[in-house]
Amino acid sequence: MILKNLWHKVYFFLKTILPEFLNKNFKVTSTKRSKTIGAVICVATLLPVVILVKQFTSLEFSAKWWILAFNLLCPFVLGIAAAFNVRIINDIANKIWHFVFLFLMPIVLMTMTEALNDVFVYDMTYLGFLGNYLVIIIMLFLFFALTGSFRVAYLVVTPVLFGFAVAHSYIMDFRGTPFLPMDFLSVTTAIGVANTYDYTPTYKVLSAAMIFIFIIIIAIKTKTPKYNLLTKITSRTFTGTFAAVLLLLFFGTSVFANLGVRPDFWNQTRGYRNYGFVFNFFCNTKYLYMSEPDNYNPGDIENIVDKQEEEDSDNRYRKPNIICIMNESLSDLSVLGNLETNEDYMPFMRSLTDNTIKGNLYVPVIGAGTSNTEFEFLTGHTTAFLPSGSNAYMLYVKNPIASLVSTVEAQGYSSFAFHPYYAAGWRRTEVYSNFGFNKFVSLEDIMDISLMYQYQESGNDADVLQSLVEQHYPGSNMILRQYVSDSYNYKKLIEDFENRDKSQPYFAFNVTMQNHGGYTTSCVNFNESIYATNVSKEYIKANKYLSLMKYSDDAFKELIEYFKKVKEPTIICMFGDHQPSVETGFIAEVMGVDSLSSLTPEQEQARHATPFYIWANYDIEEKTIDKLSSNYLSSLVLQTAGVKLTEYNKYLLKLAETLPVIDTVGYIDNQNIYYKWSDVSPYTELLDNYEKVQYNNIFDQQNVDAKTFYLNGFVPEATPISEEEK
Repeated sequence: MILKNLWHKVYFFLKTILPEFLNKNFKVTSTKRSKTIGAVICVATLLPVVILVKQFTSLEFSAKWWILAFNLLCPFVLGIAAAFNVRIINDIANKIWHFVFLFLMPIVLMTMTEALNDVFVYDMTYLGFLGNYLVIIIMLFLFFALTGSFRVAYLVVTPVLFGFAVAHSYIMDFRGTPFLPMDFLSVTTAIGVANTYDYTPTYKVLSAAMIFIFIIIIAIKTKTPKYNLLTKITSRTFTGTFAAVLLLLFFGTSVFANLGVRPDFWNQTRGYRNYGFVFNFFCNTKYLYMSEPDNYNPGDIENIVDKQEEEDSDNRYRKPNIICIMNESLSDLSVLGNLETNEDYMPFMRSLTDNTIKGNLYVPVIGAGTSNTEFEFLTGHTTAFLPSGSNAYMLYVKNPIASLVSTVEAQGYSSFAFHPYYAAGWRRTEVYSNFGFNKFVSLEDIMDISLMYQYQESGNDADVLQSLVEQHYPGSNMILRQYVSDSYNYKKLIEDFENRDKSQPYFAFNVTMQNHGGYTTSCVNFNESIYATNVSKEYIKANKYLSLMKYSDDAFKELIEYFKKVKEPTIICMFGDHQPSVETGFIAEVMGVDSLSSLTPEQEQARHATPFYIWANYDIEEKTIDKLSSNYLSSLVLQTAGVKLTEYNKYLLKLAETLPVIDTVGYIDNQNIYYKWSDVSPYTELLDNYEKVQYNNIFDQQNVDAKTFYLNGFVPEATPISEEEK
């Protein structure tokens, strides 16, 4: 009887009260044109979901069915939203509703951006939810204050947030690290390798696109009510002032930073997951500007470095040929944990012992950001002191600067830079000019670049590129997948060495390309022979990457075998710039963790470790160095070579005795104690002094302490390497 009465009440409400309420308060209209548009939108949005249904069913979490149901339902909701126009009849209620909706819109937009961040809004922390809400409402308030139009505010802010969030989603999938403001400065480099990745829409993109289209439909239908003059002035003044005050407090003071409103510098990926995309991206914008260190005085640099006066004669120093190779994505993933493969992928490198110094190199980046490791190696500076997510090549190497190049050139060395990809990547042409390289050879110099254009027109088919190259350079084995192979790279390096000016000792710096990301590519010239054997499933990217490591190992063996026969004393240093961006599931499984967002300091540092080797074709002391960061490596190379060191090189080698690792994750002392940058430690003063010395060379060119960074009164000058020549 109770259920029967309840049913009658519900039926009466649905049959009588609700229709009367809707008819009294809302006006629903449509046209033949709007219904046609609605039908088209429904079909157009439903079709991709049906075609890519495996994107949803192949997911490995239970919510996949809810996500699929959402995406199947959305097209019909979008069709109805486009077909019908709903207006509140009561004028006062309509005016109030538009302001209410303005305050609700950030939640809808947040749902859209977090769908692309692979986070459910209800899983966010309270601070994350509030932070994202405030950033979005500030954006909406600014455009409403400027235009007085709700429609304009929605139509401007929504595409911007959607575009940025889509970029973040793909960048996370491709390189395993978040989209940071500094990535805008590397857009030309990104374009150069963009065609090597797979842009098939993911379930995240499809889900967010549904919300995006819904917001755009609603925004287009939104008509700002005609408010009286006082309401207009008050509302626009309030929203504009509110937004301006919050922005001034954030960028102009440390109020929010002291409250904890700042990026997770220790682990940006974890920060984006815990606190949301919009909030973290916005917070990172504050740290684009490089501020002067506290109590910085250029006159103190000499005392910090603590120069050792000694009587030096150039005759007491060796001048062997020095070849330094930064190998793209070279790493030994067994440093992460338990990794077993069907065969060893680095047998030659592991076997190197005679006249060899080798170990683990801790680099500042993971999966991408090659040039930051390159910057650390060539300058001896650490990017840990630069704004989080910044790129030194894109921002800071604007003038001639002290580096490994200036140190060897001051001792009569020639200098050769070689990178078998586009010269413009990471502004290398301009940067190498400011480093003072005598010569820079890039892809444009070793290949008919029109072949790359034909390859791109073919839809980036690696087999097409291989065929084109074979036609023009038969038997060269120039290309592996879609990049110049390590083997061919070393042949060109040897060719330059053989044609060198033998009246000068030879210095070369080579950045390889073979192992660059885009590990989904298969082609006829790539033998995928290595695979992991102790993981739960086949990881396509990881296995292709491991196979590439075997190719790198074979090529390095060829290089060493050649220089074993060279009579002139020669030192070769090779190191990896970062670990690859392969499946996060593979990384987590090898590390024995459920999620990469909750790693210990030791595990986080392990993700930044790559191998390094210093080999000589003459007797040097063999040793293994368990931990060393990339800012120290060039000084170690110079010390091993027996050439003259700058005072800065000596300072770095001494610093490495106490803090062998300083990187963007934190630092590790000689007692193997791991520190985060937020930790209180006994090394604060030591690190502060290092930052001041570094700042003097990079940012205070007018007051640079030349005796610290240069030898023999050497004056650095930019060399004439122009884009036109490239």
